Amino acid sequence: MNGAMVKWACLVAEAELREPLPRRWAHSHGVAQRATEVAGVVGDDAGLLVSAAVLHDVGYAPRLAVTGFHPLDGARFLRDVHAADKRLIRLVANHSLALLEAEERGLRDVLEAEFPLLDDQLLVDALLYCDMTTAPDGESTSAEARLAEITARYGDDSLVGRFIRRATPDIFAAVGRVASALSAHPR
Repeated sequence: MNGAMVKWACLVAEAELREPLPRRWAHSHGVAQRATEVAGVVGDDAGLLVSAAVLHDVGYAPRLAVTGFHPLDGARFLRDVHAADKRLIRLVANHSLALLEAEERGLRDVLEAEFPLLDDQLLVDALLYCDMTTAPDGESTSAEARLAEITARYGDDSLVGRFIRRATPDIFAAVGRVASALSAHPR
């Protein structure tokens, strides 16, 4: 695992989220802990997964929220301010089916042009798995409970609610693929 990248990512995420958004920081920290637990399924990309996990919501930081779409704002911050690893930036930009939400926001072309989706399906799925099985307080949860919580928080007819409805089958498929990989992976 790339310990230096993980340490840097944790410092950046904590600096941006801990004070202004403590609950978002708790979630991001929990997603990173989850990533540490499942990192074995992505092999040499374990450090990349954990780093993306802790940074996935950095774009929510008030000072970074330019477009209001956190995957895009976070990726731009990591690229423009930190010159971060390109794969890391692309994972943050596209975490948890962000392209579908970008489409709802009229930003799909922008997101795709600036930050193309990685070709590594298991790595992309692993980050989604960690996000969708971690509650807002950082505790582990089921994907079903997480989706219900998101829908309840934003409302079924909101932009995020519409995105979640569209994304649900793909979220469950990705969570299932990672669960299968975990059961096949010796610990």
